[in-house]
Amino acid sequence: MLAGMGEPHDISPLEIGPVELVVLSFPGTVIDAGTVAALRDVVDHGYVTVLDLVYLTRGEDGTVVEIDVDEDLGEVGLADLQIAAQDLVSDVDLEIVRETLAPGNSAVVVVYEETWARRFAVAAREASGEVVLHVQIPHESVLAALRAAQEEAASE
Repeated sequence: MLAGMGEPHDISPLEIGPVELVVLSFPGTVIDAGTVAALRDVVDHGYVTVLDLVYLTRGEDGTVVEIDVDEDLGEVGLADLQIAAQDLVSDVDLEIVRETLAPGNSAVVVVYEETWARRFAVAAREASGEVVLHVQIPHESVLAALRAAQEEAASE
């Protein structure tokens, strides 16, 4: 379904993969075209399904404007992005973004299903498995660990 068009997508709760919420902030009022292209690519390849999306911008005067999937996202660089329109971004999520968004910047709040993991997640649930730990490792930490491993291997 295209952003702002149609009814919410029917998704069975038993057949959904892991769901994440991410907030990306950018200078200016338009989301970076390269970032949108990368998101569109992973959606088009079926790696993720965007379940909800809200765009926010804070003017230099402090005024915050919000645009959700029911409105035209084209003017902020998010035209024709497939969004399942599930209304999952909460008022609490948006309040946190509003409080931290600097004047002259914009942000996009994206809730997405890791579609690539759907089959794995369903199989685990059917076997009465459950997630006991899920940790997002910061990019900088991964790079530091890889460098340390390479240095250790080089010194052996």
